[in-house]
Amino acid sequence: MQSSDHHVMTLMAGPGAGRAVPDIAAEIANKLGSTVDWLAPGVACDIAHVDPAAETAARAAIGAAPIDVLVQPAAERRKRLLVADMESTIIENEMLDELAEFVGLRERVAEITRRAMNGELDFEAALRERVALLKGLSAGVLDEAAQRIRIMPGARALVATLRANGARSALVSGGFRVFAERVAGEVGFDDVVANRLDMADGHLAGTVHPPIVTRDTKRETLLRLAAEHRLPLAATLAVGDGANDLPMLEAAGLGVAFRAKPAVAAAARWRLDHADLTGLLYAQGYRQQEIREG
Repeated sequence: MQSSDHHVMTLMAGPGAGRAVPDIAAEIANKLGSTVDWLAPGVACDIAHVDPAAETAARAAIGAAPIDVLVQPAAERRKRLLVADMESTIIENEMLDELAEFVGLRERVAEITRRAMNGELDFEAALRERVALLKGLSAGVLDEAAQRIRIMPGARALVATLRANGARSALVSGGFRVFAERVAGEVGFDDVVANRLDMADGHLAGTVHPPIVTRDTKRETLLRLAAEHRLPLAATLAVGDGANDLPMLEAAGLGVAFRAKPAVAAAARWRLDHADLTGLLYAQGYRQQEIREG
């Protein structure tokens, strides 16, 4: 195991943290006998030379304040490959829920989505069940739903900053390619892996074209892209919110559960509950002045 001086703790504020951040950072650093290095004044900082177990003490000091804490090896913090989930991660929406609104079934479908993302239902079976409810919808509804897409705060800056520093990025979604390609183009992702909706006479057929993108697909995509670009897994970053993202998060050098479902947050080694996606840049040691707006 690496010695404690090879680990760094990063604190990142969410909305509403206010003046609590400098005070809490100073308290934690003092307890650990370290110093505070501000990456973004009052928003994000590093506390170096910590023991991995220091995260427990830090969370106790943070209490209910909306501040994230992440402890990781200091070596190879800046990743060269990002693999990201799309829905409720890179975008705020769940697009199946948006589509279900057009047939008056949003609440029913949203509940299935919630349970599937929390690991309570088989992902593939839940996907087929929800898509079947959309059978007969006009293909034009896909464009209408796409107009509702809301990019997650920090997503453009995350991808733009990584690109400016030579990293590649891939959007890997259990959702649909018709939306993923649009999001990838808008945010700047290099690669897209997502499901395809079957169509029949200009309408949704109610089925998904095989093979379906599963939790295994997400992990395999991370491994494949790392191998193609000759990168060690330590140089990879993965982010997602659902149970189908966990194998990908576990395989990555830094796998972060982002505002995740409860079961996922509990299982993930690293998580961001409050910060937006720029938190993934601070986690890699980027400073505020290095962040590109995208």
